[in-house]
Amino acid sequence: MEINSHKTPPLRTRLAPTPSGLLHPGNGLSFILTWAIARAQGGTILLRIDDLDQARCREAYVEDIFRTIDWLGIDYDEGPTGVADFQANWSQHLRLDHYQQALEELRSSGQLFACACSRKAIRALAPDGPYPGTCQQKSLPFDQPNVAWRIFPPPTAAAVQLRIWQQGLTRVTIDQPDAWVLRQKDGFPAYQIASLIDDTHYKINFIVRGADLWDSTLVQCYLAQLLDHTTFSDAVFYHHPLLLDEKGNKLSKSQGADALQSWRKAGQSAAVLYRLAGQHLGLPHPVLDAQALVQALQSINKK
Repeated sequence: MEINSHKTPPLRTRLAPTPSGLLHPGNGLSFILTWAIARAQGGTILLRIDDLDQARCREAYVEDIFRTIDWLGIDYDEGPTGVADFQANWSQHLRLDHYQQALEELRSSGQLFACACSRKAIRALAPDGPYPGTCQQKSLPFDQPNVAWRIFPPPTAAAVQLRIWQQGLTRVTIDQPDAWVLRQKDGFPAYQIASLIDDTHYKINFIVRGADLWDSTLVQCYLAQLLDHTTFSDAVFYHHPLLLDEKGNKLSKSQGADALQSWRKAGQSAAVLYRLAGQHLGLPHPVLDAQALVQALQSINKK
């Protein structure tokens, strides 16, 4: 169970919710897993709230993040203490220059191209993806209005190396190379570049994500190689199983999953999430709260 077996620096991880809706049980499970692994290893936890999407972010959703953390019974070591502190000192909009610097580095090295395609046009040409290459050879100006910045697709059979928790260093082929959007048409950086730059900026070396973000991890590892961001390239990743509904669909905000807010209002505890976290981590006996989960992990680490 040891995370630092390949002699990385002390574990440093993050909670990275997006305030585009109320948090759901899948978010809660991911929070618990991140927190428990870090605490069992004596690591440091950062709260990073990803608020670049101003069209969907709401102050009430930011407040819900803090309330959920309190309800789960977990804590963190760095990051905003509340909504006002977040807006004043921790918003991603305060780091736009960091993202832009990375984008400019990729652009100046010839890794990017400008794309004027609409989503509708792309779906018509390539309904199942990847990007059909419409603008790759057009040499559109990067400062032209209403263009996105895409990265040239990696070569066929391109591979990245990443450290997977409890598996070690692994070489993974990018099965479907794509021209991923790194800067959106509104001029704001896309998730893939912003998340990478933030993890590098805050020196994160252990990243917990849902299994649905596996492809994002490969994209970001590829970008980290291009940018020579060794901190991210050396990070350890744990992609946990997703919580699914009775139909086998992922629980998510976009699918209308029950919000943890409703659990709190109904007086429910987070015991079911702790039990699931224990199962995901392979614990031999059920655990129902934060302290029991950490103690169980620590006892396994000592064996």
